[in-house]
Amino acid sequence: MTTRTAPATASATWPLRLLLGTDAATCLAAGALLTAASPWLPGLLALPAALLVPAGVFLLGFGAWLALLASGRGLTRAAVRAAIAVNAVWVVATGALGLGVLVDPNGFGTAFLLVQAAAVAGLAALEAVALGRADLA
Repeated sequence: MTTRTAPATASATWPLRLLLGTDAATCLAAGALLTAASPWLPGLLALPAALLVPAGVFLLGFGAWLALLASGRGLTRAAVRAAIAVNAVWVVATGALGLGVLVDPNGFGTAFLLVQAAAVAGLAALEAVALGRADLA
């Protein structure tokens, strides 16, 4: 006997999609800030533009992909796991930078990086919980 699973419905995945949408919006906003404010952010944060601009461009692309997932297109367990993994790498990288590994940020820069790492870690944890509860293939 073969069992079939029904495709995930919007109502079965809405908490996960809401979190992915929040993640997308924050990535897009941060990416826009890092790229558009690149002339003055390095002085404010004591972080090099050579770090901020590529990070901003990455966030714009990642945010766009997260927005697609949040809309339901391409929403699979593997895709969400990949998004959570990227967030985990982001947390480790920004946390390390905030602690002075490779760069020497000032107080604002340190706060900017460590608050960002904490926020992304929290969002990734919530996404992992929501993924566990979601009805996805």
